[in-house]
Amino acid sequence: MLDRRAVVKTLLARRGDLLVVCGLGSPTWDVAAAGDDPRNLYLWGAMGGAAMIGLGLALARPERRVLVVTGDGEMLMGMGALATIAVQRPANLAIVVLDNGAFGETGMQESHTARVTDLAAVAKGCGIPLALDIADEAGLARLEPLVRGANETLFARVRVEAKDYPRVMPEKDGAAIKARFKRALGL
Repeated sequence: MLDRRAVVKTLLARRGDLLVVCGLGSPTWDVAAAGDDPRNLYLWGAMGGAAMIGLGLALARPERRVLVVTGDGEMLMGMGALATIAVQRPANLAIVVLDNGAFGETGMQESHTARVTDLAAVAKGCGIPLALDIADEAGLARLEPLVRGANETLFARVRVEAKDYPRVMPEKDGAAIKARFKRALGL
């Protein structure tokens, strides 16, 4: 399994003009730890919505690459989003699920992905052809350029250690986050 913080840092190291939608909790802290940026859309209190917000952003801004960074708990909650994303198939959307097999926000209880649920298989079953299961450095090296440059919808489940990292708290005011994100988009 991979180190979650190192995964996010690797994925964002050469981000270019990538727009990033962060799922609730650990993904937000990990993205902020890799470097706060006005092009990061932190979703405080929007559990289960990251993939759909990423879809909407990708459809609204087809000239920009959109990365959703979320966790297994949130993806399990918003699993139906994968079917809608597969129907729309925006070529500029990448979804990376950091899967530690635990619900980190509520005390690290075991999630379904620690037992039987394979999120990459679910994504593929919904109709997302580029659905990857990443569990090692070689897989991460393959994923990193795809996040920025695949010319099709990308889904990747990245297996990470169930580890509690120091929290890096970005802006928490939703209106301020939205305003700075809109400015970053030139709106």
